[in-house]
Amino acid sequence: MPNIKSAIKRVKTNDSKRVQNATVKSTMRTTIKNAEAALAGDNAATAKEALLIAAKKLDKAASKGLIHKNAAARKKSRLTKRLNALNA
Repeated sequence: MPNIKSAIKRVKTNDSKRVQNATVKSTMRTTIKNAEAALAGDNAATAKEALLIAAKKLDKAASKGLIHKNAAARKKSRLTKRLNALNA
């Protein structure tokens, strides 16, 4: 445990940010799984809505630095590709 006051504050802020990041990342993963499940089905409208939500969560996580922006772009691209295949 740190003795210096600023280090004690840093431990507290790191802990609260870790919890917040874990929550955002978990939500992001859940929305991606929901989008993949919707894409596995036949309904293109539901899949499109799920994809929009997943894309929003991916962009938010990338802007906060939880995942790399290229990783977010790659995941969105792959989901969009599957949606386009479903529509075709």
